[in-house]
Amino acid sequence: MATRKIRPMTPGQRHQTRTDYSEITASEPEKSLLVSLKRSGGRNNTGKMTMRYLGGGHRKMYRIIDFKRDKFDVTGAVETIEYDPNRTSFIALVKYSDGEKRYIIAPNGIQVGQIIANGSTVAPEVGNAMPLKDIPLGTVVHNIEMRPGQGGKIARSAGAYAQLAAREDKYAVLKMPSGETRKVLVVCMATIGSVSNSDHDKESKGKAGKNRWLGRRPRVRGVAMNPVDHPMGGGEGRASGGHPRSRKGLIAKGYKTRKKSNPSNKYILERRKK
Repeated sequence: MATRKIRPMTPGQRHQTRTDYSEITASEPEKSLLVSLKRSGGRNNTGKMTMRYLGGGHRKMYRIIDFKRDKFDVTGAVETIEYDPNRTSFIALVKYSDGEKRYIIAPNGIQVGQIIANGSTVAPEVGNAMPLKDIPLGTVVHNIEMRPGQGGKIARSAGAYAQLAAREDKYAVLKMPSGETRKVLVVCMATIGSVSNSDHDKESKGKAGKNRWLGRRPRVRGVAMNPVDHPMGGGEGRASGGHPRSRKGLIAKGYKTRKKSNPSNKYILERRKK
């Protein structure tokens, strides 16, 4: 997957780069796997704005994704690879041999017509989902469960992957996308391969209007506000604003918000790199 530079016919296209959607094979989604998506525009049930800088955006439907990959002992064929407006990765429509259709996160290199399967006895090939206890060490995986039967939570965005580094008793040791090394139960499911659309981070929107299409309104800097509105507001001229902090006064750069007594600390072997 590559990015393509747009010919600068307008000022907004001059620095714009976008994904080359050559992998996409269908323009219409599977209707049986669509549900409507209600948007709040940042308002609560009384209509009061509780989240700033949200609103507008193109209307979209939610695609029901099979994160659990719990359809065992049945093979499926990849019918289409599609764009999903709700995530950075592509999705693949799989039709199983019993006739059921499901969307999955599309791995890098998956092809239309490819046969995939889930379970302990399948081969460790791209697109197959297996428990961590059956995956060879050193394998690149994505869509990893944190608790058995919960559904994949780790490494689901474009280009993301984790590496199975070791197995210790009932735990598998994973090198996470952030660089963190942590333990996950070996009975948790994971999908072989890395996530598709790996060049997503090379995209450049080119203009402010593209953020509006995504439902993001303009964000006001704290230093541009008055003292009543933000701790960094006010001052004569272009004041720097002092220590970077949030609207509520929490320090923004380097202040640790994780509890020292967090129960999951015992599963983290090495913290992510700063």
